[in-house]
Amino acid sequence: MPGEGVGRKMSNSILDMAHWRDLNLPFLFPFRLPIPDLTDSVRRYLNAQKPILDDDQFRKTELLSHSFKYGIGKDLHEELVALDELHQDTSYISAMWIDAFLALWDSIASHGNAALAFQADPNPEQNDQLTRATNLTISSIRFLKTFRAGYLEPEVMHLYPEKTDNEQCKKLIQFISPDLVCTTASMVSAYHLDMSQFYRLFNTTRIPLNKDDLVTEESRMHILVLQNGNFYVFNVLDDNGNIVKASEIHAHLKYILSDESPTPDFPVAYLTSENRNTWAKLHNELLNNGSEEAVRLVETAIFSLCLDDFSVTDIDQLVQTLHHGEGMNHWFDKSFNLIITKDGSAGINLETSWGDGAAVICFMNEIFKDSTQEPMVTPYSHLASVDSSYVVRKLNFYLNDTLREGISEAKENFEAKKKSLTFQCFRFEKGGKAFLKRQKVSPDAMIQLPLQMTFLSLYRQTVPKYEACSTRTFKHGCREIIRPASVYAKRCSEAFIREAFQYKVRDLRNMLSECSGYHVRLIREATMGKPQSDLRHCQGFDRHLFALRFLAAAKRGPVIPDFFQDPAYIYLNENVLWTNTLSSPLVANIAFAPMVPDGIAVGYLVHQDYLKFTVSSHCGRNVGEFNQGVTKCLENIFGILEGRPIHS
Repeated sequence: MPGEGVGRKMSNSILDMAHWRDLNLPFLFPFRLPIPDLTDSVRRYLNAQKPILDDDQFRKTELLSHSFKYGIGKDLHEELVALDELHQDTSYISAMWIDAFLALWDSIASHGNAALAFQADPNPEQNDQLTRATNLTISSIRFLKTFRAGYLEPEVMHLYPEKTDNEQCKKLIQFISPDLVCTTASMVSAYHLDMSQFYRLFNTTRIPLNKDDLVTEESRMHILVLQNGNFYVFNVLDDNGNIVKASEIHAHLKYILSDESPTPDFPVAYLTSENRNTWAKLHNELLNNGSEEAVRLVETAIFSLCLDDFSVTDIDQLVQTLHHGEGMNHWFDKSFNLIITKDGSAGINLETSWGDGAAVICFMNEIFKDSTQEPMVTPYSHLASVDSSYVVRKLNFYLNDTLREGISEAKENFEAKKKSLTFQCFRFEKGGKAFLKRQKVSPDAMIQLPLQMTFLSLYRQTVPKYEACSTRTFKHGCREIIRPASVYAKRCSEAFIREAFQYKVRDLRNMLSECSGYHVRLIREATMGKPQSDLRHCQGFDRHLFALRFLAAAKRGPVIPDFFQDPAYIYLNENVLWTNTLSSPLVANIAFAPMVPDGIAVGYLVHQDYLKFTVSSHCGRNVGEFNQGVTKCLENIFGILEGRPIHS
């Protein structure tokens, strides 16, 4: 039976009445990511620069931009359009973006990977480490089976969910031809999202080379388990591709947790936290020193399950554990590490070169619901009568002096980076999405504003600000950037921070509305284009300029156009304030590190009645002080929206 072993039920959508992999993918995702007009991209680029530069700097950047637009930029744009015409099966940015990402040499443990925490299992008894590890593992494999069988329900973005995300619409769409379903859905502002990233979710590892590579081995049937710095593998699929019995997986994990092997003197996993050039050399040394089979088993595993031997005491410790942990118990190169602490707290460490957080949220939502609503084991379940010592294989790595020295240095570097990085979480309890919607302002805009206000208050600067967004409404869409630090946000921030007593409440309220309207426009332009019903005119400028720079470097060697050497262009892309948000009630927190030494990173979640933040920085910034500032600015914003003046 095609659905045997499949974990998700089929929905009423016509896309689930057949294997979507067998359908013609251009019909599923008819909209290709369009290349914006160069004139529009340059104009939007200058709009993003204006609040950051002084008048003299802006004039220089404006001159360079106009020269670029009518000179070398025009030639590069025409080359990009011609190249895009030759590759109708993908988006113009996809390959370039992945190539550039894989060419970065910084440690991905401290500069690339992200952490996403699950909510606790609603049944307290199920938050036992062994029980939760077993259930999440089985649910993950059920998700894999469902996806590969073609029965995973396609993701849909509903701009007006109250009108389109209901059973009536799902029933109506069954009568539409498969080759027209996406186009028809888009007419009512419902967009099927590209799901090609899911291919890299399982059996995928980032391999360190001169330029890293992503390798996926779909045929492998084992998972990797790390416990106390030791490596274990066992099959979770049998020879027929069916999921191994839950009681057997339960027994194998119990066997691993009961293994009292000490932490290795030289834990190999530390190597994945090194800078990529160093790790590439040591990776080659591992392969040539007799450990090739063990390394390949690690790299081809379906995913990595990390069982930590300690409990977490608060959300700050959980976030740090998921983001970098002890180093020896994460294989940072895997597409994701599923991490479960001794007290059953759980989450994911995500390697981000292959996909975006929005795709992973779908996976996390599904396995959370499946593991909590239909758990396969409980703390009282009987273990299978199976000899796990025969099934579970402990991996050994052969180390020479070069590798031992490399691991010691990697550990030392990891500890130094860990010590320099601070994470702190907090909740704003005085309101959330529901209140902001009632006030007719964008929740996202009202969260971005206090971040900018706080930075201005503490450091007297308006700095480049990055907000990630997804372009998965397009075929092979990936990530685009929203630039929230607009002239409107700067004016509003300065009014709230420096001149609040000079304005009437209604004037500050009008500024908030103005910022909200402009921010919503930026979101729509970056993610979907405008008018919003026409997906053929995406207006994000960052990826467009990135592609032009990529072409310039690839085709013209070391001579980069002056536009890209402009200090203003370089500074804009340093992204001192790095922000991201994801939407799911089942995810407790998201966290990532700043991309520059003097930066601040903010992950936030918008709930109906409260807001959650995870803020990180290196030694140069005080996270606690920043969080207090954000809280105060939020209180002032909410007060103004309620008609109350700012008192202090």
